[in-house]
Order: sequence, then C-alpha cells, then structure tokens
Amino acid sequence: MRVVEGADDGKGLHIGIAVASWNRTITDALLDGATSRCDELNVSEVTILRVPGALELPLGASALVKSGCDAVVAIGTVVKGDTDHYAIVVRESSSGIGGVSLSTGVPVTNAILAVHDYEHAVERSSQGDANKGSEAVDAAVVMATALARLESR
Repeated sequence: MRVVEGADDGKGLHIGIAVASWNRTITDALLDGATSRCDELNVSEVTILRVPGALELPLGASALVKSGCDAVVAIGTVVKGDTDHYAIVVRESSSGIGGVSLSTGVPVTNAILAVHDYEHAVERSSQGDANKGSEAVDAAVVMATALARLESR
C-alpha cells in the first residue's frame, strides 16, 4: 500500500495568486493573508496577477498555470445583492477555477468569498487563522507537494 501526502513546506514552489480588484478592501486583506502564509511556508516564488473581478479569475488562474506556477490561489469576494447576479458569479467563477485545475493537473485553490453580508467578508479576510487567503495557500502547497510526490515514482 502506498499513501501519498503533501507537506506544508513551500521550498522550491512557485505559487501564483490571481486576485480580483472588485471589493479590493477585502481582496487585499485576503492577499495579505496569502502572501504572509507563503512567507511562513517558505514558498520560493510568488507571482500575483490582478484581474477585474471574480468572473475573470479562471482566465487569470489559467494564465498563471501556463506561466509555470506549481499551484494557484484564486482570491475574490462576491457579496449577495438583490438580484441573481450573485449566484451566477459565484457558480461560474468557482466552476471556472475548478475547470482550470482539472484540465491542467495544477492545483487551483478557492479563496473566493461568497457571503450574504459584507461583515462576513470582513471576518473571513481578517488577520489570523480565519483568513481564507491563508487557508487557500495551505491547500495549494499541500496539493502541489502531494502531486509532485505522486509523480516522482
């Protein structure tokens, strides 16, 4: 029996971060959490790509994969309004980044906040353990190292 697990050591990894400019106060806080976590995990290289909004994150993630990133973190924020636009943006952006990951074999982790209230976005982007940007980096590093170990056989 062979069990393959990733590690929380980013040494040698190139992590891409696609970050939406829409709701920039929140996405910048998520980005701060993500880049701080990259430093803590000794990620060797980080490339940040700004895109307009959540719907552009899949294309941004795809471009980062093509540029040679070992894993990508997609950062965005969608706050529910009075129309169906919220559901469309959340569904399509999440589906799109999942599609990039499956079609390329490169992990793309989801730090797209889908919240009903702006205050929830503030909570999930604050400094510390609750920061979803930081959590997405953890998942990206563990997946990238696990896949590398799987392929090394």
